[in-house]
Amino acid sequence: MDVDAQVALLTADAVDVISPAELAAKLARGKPLRVKLGIDPTASEIHLGFAVVLRRLRLFQDCGHTAVLIIGDFTAMVGDPSGKSATRPRLSKEEVDAHAASYVEQVGEILDLSPERLEVRRNSEWLGRLDVEDVLRLTSQVTVARMLERDDFAKRYASGVAISLMEFMYPLLQGLDSVEVRADVEIGGTDQLFNLIMGRHLQTRAGQEPQVVLTTPLLVGLDGVNKMSKSLDNYVGIKEPANEQFGKLMSLPDALMAEYFTYATALDAGTAAGMHPNAAKRLLARTVVDEYHGEGAGAAAEAEFDRVFKAHDAPSEIAEHQLDPGATFVEALIGAGLTPSKREARRALEAGSVRCDGEVVHTDGPVPSGEHVLQVGRRRWARILASATI
Repeated sequence: MDVDAQVALLTADAVDVISPAELAAKLARGKPLRVKLGIDPTASEIHLGFAVVLRRLRLFQDCGHTAVLIIGDFTAMVGDPSGKSATRPRLSKEEVDAHAASYVEQVGEILDLSPERLEVRRNSEWLGRLDVEDVLRLTSQVTVARMLERDDFAKRYASGVAISLMEFMYPLLQGLDSVEVRADVEIGGTDQLFNLIMGRHLQTRAGQEPQVVLTTPLLVGLDGVNKMSKSLDNYVGIKEPANEQFGKLMSLPDALMAEYFTYATALDAGTAAGMHPNAAKRLLARTVVDEYHGEGAGAAAEAEFDRVFKAHDAPSEIAEHQLDPGATFVEALIGAGLTPSKREARRALEAGSVRCDGEVVHTDGPVPSGEHVLQVGRRRWARILASATI
C-alpha cells in the first residue's frame, strides 16, 4: 500500500491527527512504525468503548507496524484526571496487578499477539526507578500555566475544586512513556489529547522526533448520554456472554446506530441509514457477538433473545442459587445477585418488576419451598431452590 493510501486508511474517521504530513513522512521511510497505546488497568473488563482504540491499533498492525501496548501499572496508581471533576481514589498495587493480568488476556480478542507485531511493556519499568532529582527534572519542563490550559483542570480550578500536584504529574508520566519507548505514533480517545500532546513535547525536549497523535471518538454508552463506562453500567464488555452482549445492544438508542456501525464494528454506517432500526440493531448485535464469540454465535444469541423476549420464556441457561430455609424474596433477590441491596430489592418489588414463575411479586415475604424461576425486569433471571422453614 502506498503512503497516501496508508495515511487515508489509518486516519479514517479519526477526530484529531497531528499531523497527517508527519505521519506520511514517517511512513515514507519504509520502516515499521512503533505505535503506542497506553492502558491504565483501573477496572477488570475491556468494553466496546475502549475497543475503538484497540481496533485502530490492530489496523496499524495489519499495515505492518508494531503495536507498543503500555500497561500503566504505575500510572494507574496515580490516577488519570482526564475528564474527571474530582480527584480519583488511588488503587492499590494488588488491585492494579489483578486488572493488568485480565487486560493482557482480553486484548488478544482484538490485537495480533505475534511477537513481531506486539510489544507489551509495564511503565513501572522506568517510572518506578525515578528519584527526586528525576522528578524535579521532569517537572521543570512544563509550566503551571501550560497545565491549566487543559480543559478539565481549568474548570476545576475556576470552580474551586481541588487539584492535587500528583494529578499534574499524570500527563508528564504518560508523556515520559513515549520517550522511553520512542513512540512514532500514539493513539487514544479524545479525552487523552492533552496527554498525547505532552508526549510530543517531552520527546522534543529529549531530542527525539515527536510522535504523531491520533485520537478516536469516545463511544457513547447504552444510556445514550454518557461515554461508555463500567462505573455507569452503560457498557458492553468484550468478554461478556454472547446472550448478554446481544441483549444489551438491542437496548441501544436508535440515534447511536451509525456511531456503533462505524466504531464498534467494520460495518458501513450507510447500511444502518437504510434499514429499520430494529433490523439494524439485530445486524449490529449479531456482528459484535460473532466478532468476540465466533461465527454463528450471533445467530444463536438472536434466537435465544427472541425465545426470551418474544415468547417470554426463561433463558435456556440461568444460574442456580440455593436459599437458606425461610429466606424472603428480598433475601433471594440479593443472594441470587439480581439486586445489589435490600433497598433496590424492595424498590423492584414495589415497582412490580419482580416475577416468580411468571407471576408478579409485589411484597416481601418467605419464598415458597421448592424450585422457582425468579426474574427482575426483562434481562435478569435466576433459578432459586428454596427449603422449607425448619
